[in-house]
Amino acid sequence: MCSFCNQNTISGADELPDGESVRKICSKALSEVKYPENTEIAFFGGSFTAIPKDYMLELLTAAHEYVGDGKFSGIRVSTRPDYINAEILEMLKSYGVTAIELGAQSLDDEVLTANERGHSAEDVVNASRLIKEYGFELGLQMMTGLYKSDLSKDMNTAEKIIEIAPDTVRIYPVVVLKGTRLGQLYEQGKYPMINADEMFMFCAELITAFENSGIKVIKCGLHASEFVEKDMAAGYYHPAFREICEMYIYRREIMKILEENGVKSAEIEVNDKCISKAKGQKKANTLYFAENGFNVVITGNAEIPVYKCRMRRC
Repeated sequence: MCSFCNQNTISGADELPDGESVRKICSKALSEVKYPENTEIAFFGGSFTAIPKDYMLELLTAAHEYVGDGKFSGIRVSTRPDYINAEILEMLKSYGVTAIELGAQSLDDEVLTANERGHSAEDVVNASRLIKEYGFELGLQMMTGLYKSDLSKDMNTAEKIIEIAPDTVRIYPVVVLKGTRLGQLYEQGKYPMINADEMFMFCAELITAFENSGIKVIKCGLHASEFVEKDMAAGYYHPAFREICEMYIYRREIMKILEENGVKSAEIEVNDKCISKAKGQKKANTLYFAENGFNVVITGNAEIPVYKCRMRRC
């Protein structure tokens, strides 16, 4: 239970699963998923390798029955960096775990201490190296806007994550939940927060930086949940958080093209699957360009990479 954490709210679960419930979930999913060989079983909502060993083995034993031989491709778990060692990794590998995500949150020791994480930045680096050495897919999770952090420290964390070179990253802008230490600090006026637009634009920068470094961003923003909406006191929550960030990415890229070419009117090509993202939620980008004197027509081209733009004609 670190400063920002309320796992019941985040996961929407009040009861712990047991082996039998894992079997029921996996069996149901196996009958519904079209391509199970491209699908993983995932344990999230806590620190998987920090739970009692007997309980962890009960869950793994049940899940492993549904891995391979036309079933699911593997098992993904999330955990703490200070609960990773050779013995744990050997055990995870023997039960079909293929991917491990670490809740790094920050790579600034002052921020980690202030938020009662109980581990250091060095723990993240060491655990990441060990996970990669054992051949697991490595994912890192970072939080932006934590207590005692700022955008400069958060960018430093992102740069250090890029140096570690995980396969995937999740970006979680902080959501202040009632009943947490952060909630108390916020109510006491001791936890100032930047406005939401700044955070959206900053996370847009992070997405671009990670993707340009070959690191796949598999999540940006806490998942939509009635429990989070009910219990949040402040922070950066939106059910379409990533889509708004992507809108800012395209706005920045299109403005760069217009300014570099010195034009006020242009047809801009984007990946044909990203037209709505480029136009923005409720056509916010289209309106933005029009309000600032630009005539921008956005069209699709399957050859354009995601988050990239090209001017077709002036």
